[in-house]
Amino acid sequence: MSPVLKVSGLKTHFFTRAGVVPAVDGVSLTVDRGEVLGLVGESGSGKSVTGFSIMGLVDAPGRVVEGSIELNGRELVGLTEREWRSIRGKSLMIIFQDPMMTLNPVLRVDTQMIEAVTAHERVSRRAARARAIEALSAVGIPSPAERLSAYPHQFSGGMRQRVAIATALLNRPDLIIADEPTTALDVTIQAQILYEVQKLAIDTGTAMIWITHDLTVVSGLADRVAVMYAGKIVETGTTDQVLDAPRHPYTVGLIGSVPSHNKRGQPLSQIPGMTPSMTNLPEGCAFRPRCPRADDRCRVTPELTPTTGALARCHHPHIPSEAAA
Repeated sequence: MSPVLKVSGLKTHFFTRAGVVPAVDGVSLTVDRGEVLGLVGESGSGKSVTGFSIMGLVDAPGRVVEGSIELNGRELVGLTEREWRSIRGKSLMIIFQDPMMTLNPVLRVDTQMIEAVTAHERVSRRAARARAIEALSAVGIPSPAERLSAYPHQFSGGMRQRVAIATALLNRPDLIIADEPTTALDVTIQAQILYEVQKLAIDTGTAMIWITHDLTVVSGLADRVAVMYAGKIVETGTTDQVLDAPRHPYTVGLIGSVPSHNKRGQPLSQIPGMTPSMTNLPEGCAFRPRCPRADDRCRVTPELTPTTGALARCHHPHIPSEAAA
């Protein structure tokens, strides 16, 4: 079975006065039907730009300069805006970190949700309204039929985010890109939404890319994980492979900096140094200046190659005996 999404050699650059910023630099990934891919990394690693590139939402001074993005076998790179409108909201949805990027502040919630259905399907407004009520209930909105008549400003920030997530679920799209959508939510509601997201993927076959820096969320939600650093995927594999036995030193550092991985009373582990400027990347491996395993060989950019577990972009990956030590 062919994947829902196939991204090959994607490069998205921003052309600024300070120079060319290779925000996404040769990313390749696939997402199968009903699968959740966790895309993780520090701020500025290229996660969100990868998602925006897939959605066709990168504006000047940025653009996709190379690569292919296929949704169910259809090439998305080069589509006209009219063609994009027929896909977004139906086959392809995005949930933003800020819900007000999804919701129109001057329209009632029922107007927005009903139009999200009727724009792509020939159904009655009553049927569309019933679907909206069901979606709001699924994400934990109390009295959903009454809240439909409210405006976005009448909801709290967390409630607005739940409305945005419910809107994304309305048409049961082939692919949902979620850009850290539960960051502003409390733990209880976050758990409920993650449960609904997993249920949606299983029941309808919707594929999902969950963009986050929260490894705890990824560990319980994702089937596979891709770790990004400086515009490249540096490690990818099943969730167990990447989180239980990481190979790339950057992934090891990310996991080590999670509080639950440190002994009580001891200072948190930290990755030394700072993320590099994308306009002045170091020679070879971008992680080399921060890596305890780096040597002269790392001045040559490594390829994403198989290890004993996940794929890792590293000349000196960790091995199982080291991980166990």
